[in-house]
Amino acid sequence: MRFRQVGKEFPARPEPIVGLQNFSCDIADGEFAVILGPSGCGKSTAIRIAAGLETASSGSVLVNGRPVLGPVRDCGMVFQAYASFPWLSVLDNIAFGLRYSTSLDQRGRREKARCFAAMVGLEEFESASISTLSGGMKQRVAIACALATEPSILLMDEPFGALDSQTRLLMQEHLLTIVEQSNKTVIFVTHDIEEALLLGDRIYVCSSRPAHVLAEIDVPFPHPRSHLTRDRRDFFEMKHQIFHLLREDSYARRLAEAYERK
Repeated sequence: MRFRQVGKEFPARPEPIVGLQNFSCDIADGEFAVILGPSGCGKSTAIRIAAGLETASSGSVLVNGRPVLGPVRDCGMVFQAYASFPWLSVLDNIAFGLRYSTSLDQRGRREKARCFAAMVGLEEFESASISTLSGGMKQRVAIACALATEPSILLMDEPFGALDSQTRLLMQEHLLTIVEQSNKTVIFVTHDIEEALLLGDRIYVCSSRPAHVLAEIDVPFPHPRSHLTRDRRDFFEMKHQIFHLLREDSYARRLAEAYERK
């Protein structure tokens, strides 16, 4: 996936709100890329443009060499909010997107859905109603739904943001296992520096709004990773480095805004 000088403006009064400005980066096949930035900077807008759910005001996004002009079949999306049908069971939710597959009959769709339910550790909850599940389990259903259509790219917009800290830690480790099994390209949006370092192969650090890429950081920690990675000295040093990069950008932005007001 390639972002090329992407800009996005939202209509507002008295002036349009600029969400993205000259946002550019290249994400390689099979990479776990993290788009990291402060809340409200525009990083979710970038990933929605990549999915074809928003239209860029300028620039372009290419997926597998083709420009994004609408919803992209090669991309599966996991949202921050729980995006499941509460009146359907776990299995029926996972199988829902497979209804448009011409190569599978109803039995084939359910068997495939069972495979993905097992992949996310929900094989014992296939018949459970979504409304009875915990937040972490609902997000596992969402991940299985996104993977079931076999996209080449998995887009994840702060999928663990609403979870408590313990569940979030478990889901991070579970996601790493799922990604290693499925061998997908992942683009993961977060404002959490530790989460970015634990999950990502490469981190694209974004500025305050309007977002552009401040730095591109390769994460050196080997796979498989676990919460123990957080205890490494170089993990702490990289976290400190990114924190100061974001703080300096925020400070410079506030100075520029104060100068403009004068």
